[in-house]
Amino acid sequence: MKVLVTGVAGQLGHDVMNELAARGAGAFEGIGTDLMPAYSGVQDGSAVTQMPYLSLDITDAAAVADAIGSIKPDVVVHCAAWTAVDAAEDEDKREKVRAVNAAGTLNIARAVKEIDAKMVYISTDYVFDGQGDVPWEPDFKGYAPLNVYGQTKLEGELAVADTLEKFFIVRIAWVFGLSGKNYIKTMLDLGKSHDALRIVCDQIGTPTYTLDLARLLVDMIGTERYGYYHATNAEIPASEAGFDESGAPAAGGTCTADGTRTGYISWYDFSREIFRQAAALGHEEYDPAHLSVTPVTTAEYGLSKARRPFNSRLDKSKLAEAGFEGLPDWRDAVARYLKAIGL
Repeated sequence: MKVLVTGVAGQLGHDVMNELAARGAGAFEGIGTDLMPAYSGVQDGSAVTQMPYLSLDITDAAAVADAIGSIKPDVVVHCAAWTAVDAAEDEDKREKVRAVNAAGTLNIARAVKEIDAKMVYISTDYVFDGQGDVPWEPDFKGYAPLNVYGQTKLEGELAVADTLEKFFIVRIAWVFGLSGKNYIKTMLDLGKSHDALRIVCDQIGTPTYTLDLARLLVDMIGTERYGYYHATNAEIPASEAGFDESGAPAAGGTCTADGTRTGYISWYDFSREIFRQAAALGHEEYDPAHLSVTPVTTAEYGLSKARRPFNSRLDKSKLAEAGFEGLPDWRDAVARYLKAIGL
């Protein structure tokens, strides 16, 4: 199977290419694309750094049509996107954000249709309004994005769904991987330079490790189980997430408890686990004696340019229903990631 992967300099594109290579040359042929003349992601010596690469501006419809028409992939895994959420709110950047996330995606979908291939589109929980405390179901169509990033990613979703029949739209949240910036790297940097941090505790969801997601995506493209899916790392049992038997916060628990006992977490919970694991690896600057972490509400923390959803819970049950293996526990993912970055 010939697979064209966009955005290979980014976290997910990097891992999808490496997963394709890991499955063996007889199974997949991976071809990467991104904007730069040559591969510009992390130079970690992994397979992606040596795999076939094509410079491609996805906002150029003619270039996209020519590239996909010439390569004739069996599937395009579209990881490229504008993901700087706050910067997307700037008036002078909105046109570019829409050109990448919406028009660029439409360009790819149209080219994919011409060769009758499959397409995977990576989307986000930000297509919803983040209200309530019930996990969003993948086939729910009550879209109401809160910011420019979410709106343009939704426009990308609609471009794919309106153009193609053979598509996978996979929504993810709170992404971390090796190639590029992410929340874990930010927290580790802040923990080194501060002795106290205030972290938001009323935005709830679960993280997504791109290494685990890449495995799922490569499993998907070998099937015809098309449709909308949600994929983040697995929640932890509520009994292990700071809840007591009643569903209320246990001693030392957090403000994430809402009585539903879902095991979803807040950014505060995520941060505490990052620091706990880092301290356990021998980095004492992250232990409670050296770094205090205080939970605060979004209102207490202060407004950012872009509004963030409070409810980023994503219902992943459709994965199992379709016969796909879900992603592992997010704590296990953090442990493997910290090892991968050499902490």
